[in-house]
Amino acid sequence: MKHLENILRLGLKELRSLWRDKVLLFLILWVFTGGVYVAASAMSTDVNKAPIAIVDEDHSPLSGRIAEAFYPPYFQPPEQIAFSEVDRYLDTGKVTFVIEIPVNFERDVLAGKQPAVQVNVDATRMSQAFIGANYISNIVNGEVATFVRGYRAASSQAVGMVVRYRFNPNLEGHWFGGVVEIINNVNLLAIMLAGAAIVREREHGTLEHLLVMPLTPFEIMMAKVWSNVLVIVAGAGLSIELMIKGVLAVPIAGSVPLFLLGAVLYLYSATSIGIFLGTVARSMPQLGLLMILTIIPLQMLSGGITPRESMPELVQTVMEAAPTTHFVALAQGILYRGAGIDVVWPQFLAMAAIGAVFFLLALARFRKAITLTSL
Repeated sequence: MKHLENILRLGLKELRSLWRDKVLLFLILWVFTGGVYVAASAMSTDVNKAPIAIVDEDHSPLSGRIAEAFYPPYFQPPEQIAFSEVDRYLDTGKVTFVIEIPVNFERDVLAGKQPAVQVNVDATRMSQAFIGANYISNIVNGEVATFVRGYRAASSQAVGMVVRYRFNPNLEGHWFGGVVEIINNVNLLAIMLAGAAIVREREHGTLEHLLVMPLTPFEIMMAKVWSNVLVIVAGAGLSIELMIKGVLAVPIAGSVPLFLLGAVLYLYSATSIGIFLGTVARSMPQLGLLMILTIIPLQMLSGGITPRESMPELVQTVMEAAPTTHFVALAQGILYRGAGIDVVWPQFLAMAAIGAVFFLLALARFRKAITLTSL
């Protein structure tokens, strides 16, 4: 009981210290409110009011029908240009897409031929180029199929493919961006707050005060872990209820308490990483540099931004040892797909094992750092 009392009192000291640090308080408030909103709404991956031009060399009812199919909010009203103006429009960035409809296009379509429609894309606008090209392909194919009446090309096939989108049927980009931002912010704050707590103790000279008290390194470390976990989990829970469900109106498919339980288990290892970095760094600037080398790879390679299946197999294998990989998979399964504990228990087990390893390594490093400080 004496150990638990020491851990409780030291944790309360950490919370009071954080309350006096107005900069960190503002950062925590921002990342779970304004940061989530900006990531979800301002940085959209959807095609929105993309500028487009059409080179119509056919001047037929079908080509006119295709031109009229492009309208807001996905595209701006298309501009009719000549073939000689294509390079100038793309080079100056006036448009992102140029559609070239060849001569005798309608006649060839009705004759059962397969005429080609060329789409020129300004690929420097990467956020719109890839998705917009798919939009254009679907729109043109849909208009041609409607025009020839009866979808003759499709009806002649033995197998018809029907695509149904699950979990996000309207492909709303902010549904994805807001939840991913919360996951990234949990990772950021877990490492930063724990590391900053160690460095702050050293810079303010309070670490020496702890050394003369009847406290063990385990008690000091556990106090920093539970206090930071409490702050981050509370912020993440409120952000889901107020920002994700409230302001952004994003439906959460699964259990929020189950996600927060997974976050607690993940933070057990993430704060250990932060404490380990705090024992290595001698000042806040050094801690910031170490965080850049740690947080960015964890976020980029964990599967939250880029699917892990798109990464080299070596990277996928290495990242299996990172707790962030399993936390992202757990969070996406619960919040996006409504997965229960019967589905995500392997991620819980993996985070528990990895967290134990990171905690023991951080504790050994923390003991060594305290010994060196006392000498």
